[in-house]
Amino acid sequence: MRDQIVNLGVFVADTSFRADRLPKMGETILGNSFALGPGGKGSNQSVATAMAGGRAHFITRLGDDSFATMARDIWAKAGVIPEVTIDPDSYTGAAFVFVQNGTGNNAIVIAPGAAARISTADIDARADLIAGAAVFITQLEQPIEAALRGLEIARQGGARTIFNPAPAAEIPARMLELSDFVTPNESEAEALTGIAVTDLDSAERAAATLLAKGAGAAIITLGANGVLYHDAKQTVHVPSVRAGTVVDTTGAGDAFNGCFAARLAAGADPIEACRFGCAGAGISVTRPGTAQSMPALAEIEALLRS
Repeated sequence: MRDQIVNLGVFVADTSFRADRLPKMGETILGNSFALGPGGKGSNQSVATAMAGGRAHFITRLGDDSFATMARDIWAKAGVIPEVTIDPDSYTGAAFVFVQNGTGNNAIVIAPGAAARISTADIDARADLIAGAAVFITQLEQPIEAALRGLEIARQGGARTIFNPAPAAEIPARMLELSDFVTPNESEAEALTGIAVTDLDSAERAAATLLAKGAGAAIITLGANGVLYHDAKQTVHVPSVRAGTVVDTTGAGDAFNGCFAARLAAGADPIEACRFGCAGAGISVTRPGTAQSMPALAEIEALLRS
């Protein structure tokens, strides 16, 4: 039985600043706190998958530096199996994360470093791993050509494919055609479809457009409103699962994607996997940070039982 989840993506070290607002250009303001921790969508999702009980492999590139050590430490703690190319001619990626006091809303700038040099050759070198996976998942923080090649190999090998089109970018049409599940948030769905997602009706229209463009199913993440799942047979609104006071929403989408992948690989149907993902995201937002906020399997199961 296939049970491996292979994630292609980026690790970055998150430099997280909290303040009441972002400074204007040329302005300096005092912040309330600072933290340094692990991040990057692919890495965060891999940690979420492993913490949620999945057998997670993560394909990426790192520099030969202290941030790479941070990456390996968080993966070892979570149980992620690294599939890493060390790039001594570049650096391990970093991100500026602004978190607004009071709301927990965030704004992010990413410099992917070595991960920006992930190539199709890196993917071809791990073709057997990708083709033999239960689930393959990728995003858009690494080069699009590498993500497209990963989706091609996964589809050819029979793996179920999840495409998280984040951050928003212009993509080849074939990427959606190779995606069993595409998982944008509201703004990413609008970028892909031209439909502003402001409620469930507009989310359903955007999801239908994504299916018309070739995706097998669309899962639009709606923040506090949960997710909208749409495929050729059904449309289901899966509400969010509240686990406590919201502290930091930064890793919520990654928590959902990683937990969804883990449950899908375990044999769950997509709606059950969405509920599991919403529970994982619901726990993650009650904690600061990204990878370090991902919940364990027992926590997710306890929340769903309650």
